[in-house]
Amino acid sequence: MALVVVGSTAFDTVETPMGTEVDCLGGSSTYFSLAAHLFTQVRLVSVVGKDFPQASRKLLADRGVLLDGLEVQDGKTFRWSGRYSADMNSRETLHLALNVFGGWQPRVPEAFRETPFVFLANASPKTQLAVLQQMANPLFSVADTMDFWIETESEALLELLRRVDGLIVNDQEVKMLAKESNLIRAGRKVLALGPKLVIVKKGEHGCFVFSNFFQHALPAYPTERVVDPTGAGDSFAGGFMGFLASCDTLSVWNLKRAVAYGTVTASFTVEGFGVRAIAAASREQIERRYQDLVAFVTL
Repeated sequence: MALVVVGSTAFDTVETPMGTEVDCLGGSSTYFSLAAHLFTQVRLVSVVGKDFPQASRKLLADRGVLLDGLEVQDGKTFRWSGRYSADMNSRETLHLALNVFGGWQPRVPEAFRETPFVFLANASPKTQLAVLQQMANPLFSVADTMDFWIETESEALLELLRRVDGLIVNDQEVKMLAKESNLIRAGRKVLALGPKLVIVKKGEHGCFVFSNFFQHALPAYPTERVVDPTGAGDSFAGGFMGFLASCDTLSVWNLKRAVAYGTVTASFTVEGFGVRAIAAASREQIERRYQDLVAFVTL
């Protein structure tokens, strides 16, 4: 089945211990789309400025990403620059210019509104709710959020959690949202707020999945070469949602497999600056790493 993603398209300047890259193609919807297209058709809703190059548009289109929802506005594309710590577990934002993304109100094309799978990338929960209202009863919807929205738009976020099927956050965010210091209590408390599934990302330590039907933990794929962690979370979400959209049912077995596919998809992203590595990945490579991960975690 097809999948809609609504989020940012950006250019990133990134400093890591492995070097510096200027104006890499990035943004949450871009990483997500390049991961999810390996499994299913992706329909992108985002915004760019008139400075967005044809080569970047072609990179997405060549991978089957539908760009009818990619708006081009007067002005410049969203730009971010940041520096990662020596262990790459934390980063510092050096510069942020929202540009056309700052005042953007997403408009989902009519042809996209009956898409069964919906991913709401990190944005204001008010904006995410506005997108959901444009969709025609999606089969499975998942949202991402961050500490800023938890602090500043908590009421809208709580309303969003009552409307979506899943939430993806990191371990600090789930504890902040639940007002709990223990991860397990926090995950269960957020489940009680409405979503059927809460996925907690723990970076190099993998992820933990909470639901009313099962709990599941999985380590990260043991990659030896981490060049740039930017976009790993969005690529995880793309692999997770893309695989689920390719399945016949939303069974517990498929949900667990989707988490594993998200994990191995993200492992490609970190091996290059920007979207370079995930854009070059193939489904065959994904399958090989999936089998490696299964062998790695099987007793």
